[in-house]
Amino acid sequence: MTTETTEAQQTPRHWTAHIELIAALLSGLLIVSAWLIGKDGNESLSIALYIIAFLIGGFAKAKEGIEETIADKQLNVEMLMVFAAIGSAIIGYWAEGAILIFIFAVSGALETYTLNKSHKEISALMNMQPEEAWLLQGDGSTKSVPTSSLSVGAAIVVRPGERIPVDGIILQGTTSIDMSAINGESVPVTKEKNDELFAGTMNISGVIHMEMTKPSSDTLFQKIITLVQNAQSEKSPSQQFIEKFEGTYVKIVILTVLVMMFLPHFLFGWDWTTTLYRAIVLLVVASPCALVASIMPATLAAVSNGAKRGILFKGGVHLEHLGSLQAIAFDKTGTLTTGKPVVTDFFVRSKADRTQALSLLASIEAQSNHPLALAIVNYAQEHGLTTRGIEHIEDVPGFGIRAVVDEQEILVGNPRFVGAQETKDFHQGIIHELYEDGKTVVFIKDSQGILAAVALKDTLRPEAVQAIQDLRQLGIQSIMLTGDNEKTAHAIAKEAGLDRYVANCLPEMKVEQMKGLLKEYGNVGMVGDGINDAPALATATSGIAMGEGTDVALETADVILMQNDLTKISYAVKVSKKMQRVVKQNVFFSVSVIAILIMSNFMQVVDLPLGVIGHEGSTILVILNGLRLLNRIN
Repeated sequence: MTTETTEAQQTPRHWTAHIELIAALLSGLLIVSAWLIGKDGNESLSIALYIIAFLIGGFAKAKEGIEETIADKQLNVEMLMVFAAIGSAIIGYWAEGAILIFIFAVSGALETYTLNKSHKEISALMNMQPEEAWLLQGDGSTKSVPTSSLSVGAAIVVRPGERIPVDGIILQGTTSIDMSAINGESVPVTKEKNDELFAGTMNISGVIHMEMTKPSSDTLFQKIITLVQNAQSEKSPSQQFIEKFEGTYVKIVILTVLVMMFLPHFLFGWDWTTTLYRAIVLLVVASPCALVASIMPATLAAVSNGAKRGILFKGGVHLEHLGSLQAIAFDKTGTLTTGKPVVTDFFVRSKADRTQALSLLASIEAQSNHPLALAIVNYAQEHGLTTRGIEHIEDVPGFGIRAVVDEQEILVGNPRFVGAQETKDFHQGIIHELYEDGKTVVFIKDSQGILAAVALKDTLRPEAVQAIQDLRQLGIQSIMLTGDNEKTAHAIAKEAGLDRYVANCLPEMKVEQMKGLLKEYGNVGMVGDGINDAPALATATSGIAMGEGTDVALETADVILMQNDLTKISYAVKVSKKMQRVVKQNVFFSVSVIAILIMSNFMQVVDLPLGVIGHEGSTILVILNGLRLLNRIN
């Protein structure tokens, strides 16, 4: 989406808020002027100013009410206010009707302001996506072209200080990239050849050439924008109920007001002016404006709060569900763990040179693309070692590598390949301890026997333990569902502090396990990142995907952690719980105010000005209460 589209969508909303507020203030000034002129005895001019105040202050809401009435074919809250203001004028209460319009206009402007605040983050995101890029020509020159015109495979030049225009990989150059637009991290990341780049991130230092790998409409950045837009338009179950209730309630109010226009005159002997006056007051105070505004502003503010902190809720319904979770199930690889094995231990036989052994092992493993081999090579490089070429090398699938180095056969692989008994005796049986810790062990054997053993493990994410503790403090149980063996699962579960785990869990088994957890706990979340997690994510009450997960997981999930930070789960739950508290406060408060005002009207205690202030004041208060959700939640 280009900046032009952004401006076309955002500017009208921005100006609408200002116009509504200006109209409301102008209406207020006219009301004050009309009242002062009326005190001086100029009744005609006073009424004329009141009428102008009616038109200026009530135009926006009246237009909105009429359009919605025509579209929905039923009356709404806005029309109740219009009828109340007109009724006040008919019986001569010009000031009261004008005050009603004024306060209604102020609350409308405030509601528009709330919507603007909720769209602020998405507007900032959309403005970050470049609409033009420097396309690399065949002769080495560059040409500025619209980002939307680029196709997959295009070569693009990005200079320092420019934003990455599309998703792709680096073809040439090294630079630092500010990834904060994607993951919220303020520390720049060094990117080199073949590293992945994301649209919207900032190139800080070097000139780079990159290849476009995804259409501009399918970038991660665009997906974030789409997700937030969808979340802001999707209504929670509570909001849907209120909107259905509104139509029925408005009809009841209209019917009651019609009865009120006649019955008290005959039943209680009220004069016609009093009867009509009380009917109009009832029309004002019984209107459910505050009730209708109890939920949507709070929901939008909560969705914006999450978006600002890297948590994308796909809608109010999913946000609402999070607060009711009793347990959360976690995938292991790529979710609780980093998904990349690292070397944790390195042992050599007695009197062997540690550096030479590691260099030999890394040189042999450098010929393989296996994740374990890459981890070993990285470990050697971290210790300042370089690898050498190995000419005679043979890959033995499922077992390891056979190499010939300096006319000596070298075996690298698992115990079955290098000799099970020898591995058991190596370093006083250290293999058993390593297996108990859930580690994978690779051995290297020369003509003299086992030369060295390297232990590798898919390590926990740094924040995993804290995330589990935070959930426990919220009363949420944590369960791991993993396809790994029992020992590895037990070790990870113990290290992370999980309440339970299920090992040897295939994708179809994860769904069955999730169904069992739902029966046990009622509401259960699922956190995953892979294709194999998608069925369980869809089955759970709330599916939560890691931002770096597969497209299938991202599409299936209800909530996405863009920063891949597991501690954000507890924050998301807190946002949900606080939103529910705020909504309950708003609903209870608005219903109470309506009930008190209705009873006071029948007792002839409250007059129209006070009824207007009570009714519209309560609407403004519930909107402001909902806006509190824009602030960080502790």
